[in-house]
Amino acid sequence: MTKHLQIYKCNTCGNIVEILSSNGAPLVCCGKNMDLLKEQTADTSLEKHVPFIEEIEDGYKVKIGEKQDHPMIEKHYIQWIELISGKNIYRKELNPNDKPEAVFKIEKSEDVIAREYCNIHGLWKKNL
Repeated sequence: MTKHLQIYKCNTCGNIVEILSSNGAPLVCCGKNMDLLKEQTADTSLEKHVPFIEEIEDGYKVKIGEKQDHPMIEKHYIQWIELISGKNIYRKELNPNDKPEAVFKIEKSEDVIAREYCNIHGLWKKNL
């Protein structure tokens, strides 16, 4: 049963879909049901994936790797960083060799969530 803002991935072709509006129907791609990505919230390895959210003067800065940047090489990188603030969604697409961070110049909110997607380790989330 799909729900608003869930993220699904096709394990055949790699398509990734975020639910913006849902009637609960399952998502199908390449003839198979897409897999719901679980939002991981706690790092358990040496590599850090949980987004680090910093309030800045005119919005928020989200980094992946608070003290040391997440790798950003062709075979292992952060594909995108997303900030959810109230009912608004902001996203920055990343490529290998980019810095694993994003600045979102937006109005401050009490309800802020950052998510990121690592091409190897999946979906990660942190609430401010």
